[in-house]
Amino acid sequence: MRRLSTTVIVSLAVLLSLANAASSQAQSSSKAQQAQAARTGTAAAAVQPTPPQLPDAPQPQYNAPTSEPPEAPVPGASPEPADTNKTAAPPDADSTAPGPPPPNHIVYAKPGAQPQMPVNARDQLFTLSRSVNFVQVPVTIKDSNGHLVVGLVPKDFSVYEDGIRQKLNFFTSDPFPLSAAIVLDLGLANSDWKKVRDTLPALVGAFSQFDEVALFTYSNIVQKVQDFSGVDAGQLAASLHKLKTQTGKMGGAPVVGGPLSGGPSPNINGQPVTPNTPQVATYEKESSVLNDAILAAANELSKREPVRRKILFVISDGRELGSDSKYKEVLRVLLSRQISVYALGVGGGAIPGYRQLETIRIPGLGYGDILPKYASATGGQVFPELSQKAIEDAYAQVTEEARNQYTLGYNAAARPAGGYRSIEVRVDRPNLKVFAKDGYYPLPPAKQ
Repeated sequence: MRRLSTTVIVSLAVLLSLANAASSQAQSSSKAQQAQAARTGTAAAAVQPTPPQLPDAPQPQYNAPTSEPPEAPVPGASPEPADTNKTAAPPDADSTAPGPPPPNHIVYAKPGAQPQMPVNARDQLFTLSRSVNFVQVPVTIKDSNGHLVVGLVPKDFSVYEDGIRQKLNFFTSDPFPLSAAIVLDLGLANSDWKKVRDTLPALVGAFSQFDEVALFTYSNIVQKVQDFSGVDAGQLAASLHKLKTQTGKMGGAPVVGGPLSGGPSPNINGQPVTPNTPQVATYEKESSVLNDAILAAANELSKREPVRRKILFVISDGRELGSDSKYKEVLRVLLSRQISVYALGVGGGAIPGYRQLETIRIPGLGYGDILPKYASATGGQVFPELSQKAIEDAYAQVTEEARNQYTLGYNAAARPAGGYRSIEVRVDRPNLKVFAKDGYYPLPPAKQ
């Protein structure tokens, strides 16, 4: 019994000594770690791994000491008191990544409403043109030598509608891109057509990269050769190049009798129908449907954007015969759709004295030259040219003048739509020529 008690006591003593040794070793290890941490300072905290972050979770904060100097105060900012307990967040790996794009604020204006932000002249004109009562008047001003006049201001202009002066609420001298419909007469005499055909490459160069052009041809019928496209696309050049194989009409008076008439005069059994009456052969005059061609081009132009200057560029001798459309009907479409007619008169249309006489309509024979009537009524111009060089120069002159017009605008008095209203534009400067449309037809309100 005594031996057993001694053995137990010895075992307990051994266990106590082992426990004391383990405790001493742990304390030594703890003191070594503390000494190492004291020597390394903030380095120990820096090497600690950042705990993974969950989406929308609060960022953990650390109380690790720092040896870096405090940041310099921002000029103009209120100084903050030092806080020894202030915690610093660890650097975020995504802090340099770009943030989400700013919201795209788009403001929609009601038809006829004034936009609430600064806009350029063409954007403002687009908004104003949505109003039924707004009237837009492009104006070309030239001096006595035929040069464009620049530098005029709103106070230099006065606009009268049906004799009543209007208050201008829009004015700009900014150039406008063009929506141009070229109408080419294929019924010209062969000598006139040859001059026009050789100038077609210069016609392409008269337009800028911001313009859009369509091409129509006519003689007995109207054909749409090319829809509206940019000049840089090359379609206009390709379409005009195809026309180089086209030939004009043979000149001279028609042969209606004799051995060159193409056939004998009417007879019965080889004898004239009326032996004692001289037989005069008649021929059917070839039609030239200029009215129909202008109407077709105008209908296409009316679909283009209102912030573009819409022009019809007609290259013709101006002869009209056989159209289904009447002049007054076509003019109404032009004036109600803000379309101006510019024309290059060739052949008989290039002779000044002849051109004045040919504007008179002869029953059964149509108009000899109807282009001056269209140009004058719509605010355009006719350029009569005879030589090839003059035709090439006229191309550039037409596009330059159409693009660089003054644009005036006013709100007309509310009256029933559809009736014609005359317009007169005056300039308070001496010896200046004013080119503007004679009037307009207001459109009815658009259906909502």
